[in-house]
Amino acid sequence: MFKQIILVGIGGGIGSILRFSISLLSNKFFSIKIPIPTLIVNVLGSFVIGLIFAYIQNNNAETSNLKYLLVIGFCGGFTTFSAFAWENLQLFNSQNYSLALLYIALSLVLCFLGVAGGYFLIK
Repeated sequence: MFKQIILVGIGGGIGSILRFSISLLSNKFFSIKIPIPTLIVNVLGSFVIGLIFAYIQNNNAETSNLKYLLVIGFCGGFTTFSAFAWENLQLFNSQNYSLALLYIALSLVLCFLGVAGGYFLIK
């Protein structure tokens, strides 16, 4: 159990640092009102989790340390659906309904395509 906790912590730390770095970089390049950094991270995280789950299934590695390090740790620290929900609430509260709906639609469709693309690329 201790080993899994350490793996989750290492993966989560790396995922969180990468998420923060992507946010800093994307804020320099994008100036639109949709929260692009969170969208980028959610799409990438969905793609990565699709890759990992396909790899685990293909290699019968269900109890593998990869699950703790990469899925629970890295992807858990990297993806940001709690931030997604908060940002949508902020858009709704500021009466930016069309931007909120656009952001929700883009996130759902692109993340679904990301996880399917990652999964089927490895599968």
